[in-house]
Amino acid sequence: MNVEHRDDPETLSVQAQVIRVTPTASTRIVDHLAIEEPLEIRVESLEGAVRRTKSLAITMRTPGHDEELAAGFLFSEGVIRESRDIIEIVACGAERGAHDGQNIVKVRLADHATVDWPKLERHFYSTSSCGVCGKSSLDALDVPGIRPIPREGIRLSREAICSLQEKMRADQSVFHQTGGLHAAALFSDAGELVDVREDVGRHNAVDKLLGARFTAGETPLSNRLLFLSGRASFELVQKASVAGIPMVVAVGAPSSLAVELAKRFGMTLIGFVRDERFNIYHGEWRVQ
Repeated sequence: MNVEHRDDPETLSVQAQVIRVTPTASTRIVDHLAIEEPLEIRVESLEGAVRRTKSLAITMRTPGHDEELAAGFLFSEGVIRESRDIIEIVACGAERGAHDGQNIVKVRLADHATVDWPKLERHFYSTSSCGVCGKSSLDALDVPGIRPIPREGIRLSREAICSLQEKMRADQSVFHQTGGLHAAALFSDAGELVDVREDVGRHNAVDKLLGARFTAGETPLSNRLLFLSGRASFELVQKASVAGIPMVVAVGAPSSLAVELAKRFGMTLIGFVRDERFNIYHGEWRVQ
């Protein structure tokens, strides 16, 4: 698989003049803002005897790791199953007003990777905050091919779980500048940071993280833990389950549907990790 990277960490934030107000003074200062721009994900696939390209989704994201985002989105939504399904991922030339081609990514699928376009067109419209848009039935939201997670494998101590946020924060370069990004991180079964991605969209941060592992042929991630900087919504837990991740830990609260999904697939789900405390909503056997 060929993945063309065009990521530049220096372009992930911009400076802005702001007035900082305190109880004693108002001061004009320079602040940093996280960049938010639309990304169009296009897919080229074989239809009959002809290869066609169609637009699959538009998501608001922080530029950077766009190819990983596209791969992670297709993988976590069940459009593709293996890295060999992708021939290449490239940033297109400047089209429809895109700036330097950075806002369009095309994923070329192998001939064997069939796409159910009518189904995708009914169900896929992505934004950085949309998610499942009010759907409440697990059956309506199923991604084919998700399997229950074995009970054996990853185990972490309470102390290791409480240290995850600090370890992730130490590697969040853009968050330190802007304070305006979500983050998703992968940790090993020893509690060591493996990788982290940042984005204005929670779903995008997870897709970028999973896309990097997927394109490297490392899925399923049966010995990894997913840490989320915010709440654990259904769609984020679902993405983790597609990748075979046995444990999801979040700074914020999980939703009821996220807990239901964790129980359905045998995943450990932990929320409210702060001040050396946390809540286990399911899968306590993986916490020592």
